[in-house]
Amino acid sequence: MLKIREATVNDIALIRELTSRVWPQTYAAILSDKQIDYMLDMMYSEPSLKKQMEEGAQFIIAYYDQEPVGFASYQQTGPEVFKLHKIYVLLSQQGKGVGKFIINYITDKIKAQNAKALQLQVNRFNKAKDFYEKLGFVILYEADFDIGNGFFMNDYVMEKKI
Repeated sequence: MLKIREATVNDIALIRELTSRVWPQTYAAILSDKQIDYMLDMMYSEPSLKKQMEEGAQFIIAYYDQEPVGFASYQQTGPEVFKLHKIYVLLSQQGKGVGKFIINYITDKIKAQNAKALQLQVNRFNKAKDFYEKLGFVILYEADFDIGNGFFMNDYVMEKKI
C-alpha cells in the first residue's frame, strides 16, 4: 500500500540516498556527467537540502509498504500558486501509480491552502513531460535557467490548475 510521510531534516540522508538511485539514471541521456555532478552538489548536498527545508520547501517521502520509493518537494511561490520543486520515483516503481499518488497528495494539501495552480519545471528532453501532461499540466513557456559554471537548465515551465 502506498503512503506519504512528511520529511524533516532527519530525513536528508534518505532523500540523498533516493536521489543517488534515481537522479543520475534519469538524466544520463540528457545531461553531461559534469552537469549531473554539479547539479547534484548544488541541489542535493546536505547543506542545500537543509537550506531548502529552512526556506519553506515541504519535502515528502512516498512508501510502498515500508519501503521508501520516492520523494518530492513543493512550496508556495505566490498568491494561490505553489511550485513542485522535485518529484522522483525509483525506476523500479515508475509506471505503477506512485508519481500520480504523490501529485494527488500534494494537490490535496495545497488545495486546502487555497491554491489555484501547481507549477513545475521539467527538462525539455525529459520523458516525464508526458507524465505531467497526462495529469493535466500544460506548458506555459520554455525557459533556459543559468545555474552557474556554464550550465543551463533548458526547461518547460508547466502548470496544472487546481
